Amino acid sequence: MSGEKPCTILLSYEQNEPPQISELKRTLENGSVADKQEGMKKVILLLSNGENVSQLLMTIIRFIMPVDDHVIKKLYLLYLEIVEKTSPDGKSLPEMILVVNAIRNDLIHPNEYVRGSALRFLSKLKEPELLEPLLPSIRLNLEFKHAYVRRNAVLALYTTYKNFDYLCPDAPELVYNFLLNEGDATAKRNAFIMLFNCAQDKAVEYLSETLDQVSGMGEIIQFIVVELIRKVCRTTPSERPKYIKCVFTLLSSASSAVQYEAAATLLTLSSAPTAVKAATSTYINLLVKESDNNVKMIVLDRLLTIKQKHPKLMQELLMDILRALNSPALEIRRKTLDIAMDLITSKNIEEFVQVFKKEIQRTRDKEFDPEGEYRQLLIQTIHTCAIKFPDVAGNVAIILMEFLNDSSGGSSIDVIVFIREVIETYPNLRSALISKLMEFFPTVVSSKVFRTTLWIFAEYVTTSEEIDRVFTTIKEAYGELPFYTEVEKEEKEEGKEEKKVEKKEERSKKTAPKVLADGTYATQSAFTENAPAVSNTSGNNGPGLRAALLGGDYFLGGVLCVTLLKLRLKLEAFGSDKRIVNLVNAEILLCMVALLRYGQWSGNTNPIDSDSEERILSCIQLLLEPDAQVSQSLLSDCHEGLSKMLREQGKKNQAAVVVAKKEGAAQADDLIKVRQLRSKRGYGLEDMDEMDDSDLIRATGAEDTTNEDLHLNRIQQLTGYSDPIYAEAVVIVHQYDIVLDVTVINQTPKTLQNVALELATLGDLKLVERPQVYTIAPGDKKQIKANIKVSSTDTGIIFGNIVYDIAGMQSSDKNCVVLNEIHIDIMDYISPATCSEIKFRTMWAEFEWENKIAVTSHINNVYDYLQHIIKSTNMGCLTPTSSLMGESDFLSANLYARSVFGEDALANLSIEKLADGKLGGFIRIRSRTQGIALSLGDKITIKQREENNRGANSSEEKEKNDQIAASTSDLLE
Repeated sequence: MSGEKPCTILLSYEQNEPPQISELKRTLENGSVADKQEGMKKVILLLSNGENVSQLLMTIIRFIMPVDDHVIKKLYLLYLEIVEKTSPDGKSLPEMILVVNAIRNDLIHPNEYVRGSALRFLSKLKEPELLEPLLPSIRLNLEFKHAYVRRNAVLALYTTYKNFDYLCPDAPELVYNFLLNEGDATAKRNAFIMLFNCAQDKAVEYLSETLDQVSGMGEIIQFIVVELIRKVCRTTPSERPKYIKCVFTLLSSASSAVQYEAAATLLTLSSAPTAVKAATSTYINLLVKESDNNVKMIVLDRLLTIKQKHPKLMQELLMDILRALNSPALEIRRKTLDIAMDLITSKNIEEFVQVFKKEIQRTRDKEFDPEGEYRQLLIQTIHTCAIKFPDVAGNVAIILMEFLNDSSGGSSIDVIVFIREVIETYPNLRSALISKLMEFFPTVVSSKVFRTTLWIFAEYVTTSEEIDRVFTTIKEAYGELPFYTEVEKEEKEEGKEEKKVEKKEERSKKTAPKVLADGTYATQSAFTENAPAVSNTSGNNGPGLRAALLGGDYFLGGVLCVTLLKLRLKLEAFGSDKRIVNLVNAEILLCMVALLRYGQWSGNTNPIDSDSEERILSCIQLLLEPDAQVSQSLLSDCHEGLSKMLREQGKKNQAAVVVAKKEGAAQADDLIKVRQLRSKRGYGLEDMDEMDDSDLIRATGAEDTTNEDLHLNRIQQLTGYSDPIYAEAVVIVHQYDIVLDVTVINQTPKTLQNVALELATLGDLKLVERPQVYTIAPGDKKQIKANIKVSSTDTGIIFGNIVYDIAGMQSSDKNCVVLNEIHIDIMDYISPATCSEIKFRTMWAEFEWENKIAVTSHINNVYDYLQHIIKSTNMGCLTPTSSLMGESDFLSANLYARSVFGEDALANLSIEKLADGKLGGFIRIRSRTQGIALSLGDKITIKQREENNRGANSSEEKEKNDQIAASTSDLLE
């Protein structure tokens, strides 16, 4: 790599037929100014893409250099940046004498643009022979009247001293004096950068003299000041107290970027409560003030880091953090609430609830929250808080009941699930919450909310009076019996009207006869009657329980029947009057029979399904023929099932907390760092603590070899051992890109020239840049790196070849070695994740791409097969482990994973053990995009095939061993 030449510009060039050198020469010599500009552009493009145009150097010096045009001057300097300035033996070309003379003239030119352009060119020059005679002119430009020239003069002096300090050994002193007298902010920034990188002691000396003036400096200088302070305190911790006041001052800078850097530096310098609180407050102000969502996300990440290290200090700033909820971006709100959740304590829970009430009321505005996602997020957050702090549960639950009539369904389901858990967890709140539920019951729209509410009524009423009120509420909700739609009522009323008219006509025949004009008799009838208007407020198009039942929701009808049955059983268990029990029994039977007849009616467009019909008939049978065992099961087992589920959730949450604490806990043999014993080195420096840890690891030889093992596992052979070129690659997967580290070995006895790695991709992969060309000696090797951008989790394939020329052989054809394909594994981009059951069901209904895979495996245990799939797909199991354990011949589980690109992957595993002992069933994968569903399906299919092959081989090996054992026993006999 040391033989490579520096590159200062990179230009894209479509290589068509290159123009002839003679044509370019004529254009540059005799063309107009515009023609010369186009000619110089072509020369630069050819030169930057490897073409040999050395014949034009003298032409450009003679005919282009003297032209007094700013565009040509700029193109000429670009040409000088990339042109070869030395001969093969390393000496400067003779033509460079003319170039140096021309540049010297430009450095003393009266026009500031010409001077500045020449100085910018010198800052990119890497030949000390050319720079040395120009240094006096560079020094003079430090005192030029225009700031543009002085800025570039400082940069030219900086790069010269950085690369060849012996040419100008007094440059730091010169720039230091320049910095003291300079007034232009950009020029001062350039000078300060030079001192910062090349003479840190001078930079510190300047900062010490101007420490009180830092707050009035420009943003670009303040940036370098913050970086200098961080660097100085890292190398000389004893200087920390000297600069902390300056960093505190920069927290109030007018620039948001400077505030961010100053806050980060302050956290590095000190872990004192005052410093942490000041830095955190600065981050929060940036979070609220900045409009860019990307900035907000970065600041939230920083706050999350501070929360992990200083949770108690962050708790005092909870209300300030919640100001970020005013952002319209849902991701910002979600991350803010995630941070706030861990900061809520008994001291600030009341304030948090007040903010919650304000935010939940704002979600009523459709423009503020059109999809209802923010409201759902708030409900889920307050759900978690109310379980942790029971004092606010009742108040919050009553407020949330106002959203039970949410038409979108998501928020109302979250609310009723929350209320159900509060009622189960806190018995003292049951009576008040059930009374409120009865008030809001007629406004409910969602069938799921109806079912959960009816279940709550059946399980948690505890007195005869409550049963009577609940029964009345339900009866008012399903309306008058039998169940008829609007059309049926009208037809029935019309039938009654026709019968009345017929009777009136019969009576009118008995009235007095009337003589008509033609002398005949006619019967006079004055009977007229208007049909009464039929109003049905419980039609099947409106909200309410009756509308849902008439709309064909027989599953809800089954839940209604079971609820009424439970209420009747509880009424009898409470010792109510026999006559009242019989009246309730009759009412319930009437409702059940009416619902059943409506579902079985031949004119119904939505006939009842067999499951719901069987359920209703079972309820009717249990009412007519009571069974003590079934009744006891209805009254106790359902309630116990919910209690068990909530206990499992609580254990799962506690286990997650314990795991999180263990991750941050120190082990018995960890190094104990005592700040008070490190005063000489500057205690409190987090960077120094990290350095101590790394030093200790290196000293004890316990360096982590995980990365090395990971690289060894990712090596893929690209060519064969007998190919002229052997190649293998290490696939290094980062979050959004892939780095291929390809090792190429020349296995021939000849030098290979123009060795190029040509790659192509299939899928959502994109080659960032083309690897350069190499020359490889016999037996030598080269490391070639290729960067590939990844944009989704679709299965990707990288393929290509290596082309090369053999030194000393004239051939028009390139030699080529085809490479093996590299398949990018989707497992590198997805990770196990968790979500609520409601969210899983919602996504399952929304996602349109599904991949259904049949189960074929030699594994004969359903739970073992589930673990095999989890390990193969890197997905997390949402179904509680307690419900999966034990001996069973069938299993159903939900799996969930999330990719680094924010894509969700859902899977449902439904398997059973067949009569022959093998497993059968299906794995259904759903995702929003096609790629991730297909990729996961392919992964499962491949793993199943490998497992089956392994099982078949083991079976064959077992048979062979049995045969050998049998043969051996025969011989012994």
